Amino acid sequence: MTASDKIFSENIPAIYEKYLVPMIFEPYAQEIAARVAALEPANVLEIAAGTGVLTRAMAARLDPQVQVIATDLNQPMLDIAMARQTADDRFGWKQADALALPFDDQSFDAVACQFGVMFFPDKVKGFSEVRRVLATGGRYVFSVWDRLAANEFVSVTSEALAELFPDDPPRFMERTPHGYHDIDAIARDMKAAGFSSPHIETVECESAAASALDAATGYCQGNPLRGEIEARAPGRLEEITGKVAEALQARFGQGPITGRIRAHIVTALR
Repeated sequence: MTASDKIFSENIPAIYEKYLVPMIFEPYAQEIAARVAALEPANVLEIAAGTGVLTRAMAARLDPQVQVIATDLNQPMLDIAMARQTADDRFGWKQADALALPFDDQSFDAVACQFGVMFFPDKVKGFSEVRRVLATGGRYVFSVWDRLAANEFVSVTSEALAELFPDDPPRFMERTPHGYHDIDAIARDMKAAGFSSPHIETVECESAAASALDAATGYCQGNPLRGEIEARAPGRLEEITGKVAEALQARFGQGPITGRIRAHIVTALR
């Protein structure tokens, strides 16, 4: 992972929220929120909250007295999350580094993280920080994407970009979002951080977009892949997005499109 892989700036957060959230993040937000609510925690820490899709899902499912603190490394992402969240005294917001959480030991009954772990430069340290802030008997629930080939829209996007830039293909998607899918490695890193016997489920959902262009816009412009495209083709972002849209349309058809997405959901007991 490079330093730029975890930077969501300029108008990336708004595009991420408009296109990627409904397309790929909403289904898993419901999965994780249901698991966290079933734990009946008194309080919850959310790490890598992004623009708040999981935060909103938990707001709808958690009991009224449950307190939630949502954090993210990138303040622009949190700004959108706070603007989208209905006024609710249960929720607090804080910019925070997942590798140095600004909370006391054993502060939370549950910690949740949707598709953030892949961005941690030191996975064991990130898991250790979660274990530190979890109360004894508390649980950590998080998700990571499965391999690129198991996620159809992004797989086609990656193939299209490799054809457009054969000498130096953008590799952000393979390297980071879809770069931490080995369940044996995940279990090994968690055990190194002090978690024993994490439960790992592989969950397949359906991804939907209003059009191939919407899907291409989300992937090419709503995450750090955008920087890799712009570095290879200055001033041609819209053109490249359009070519990716053509590849997606050729594979999935015109009008609304659907495709498979697959992720691992991990639950670990402190």
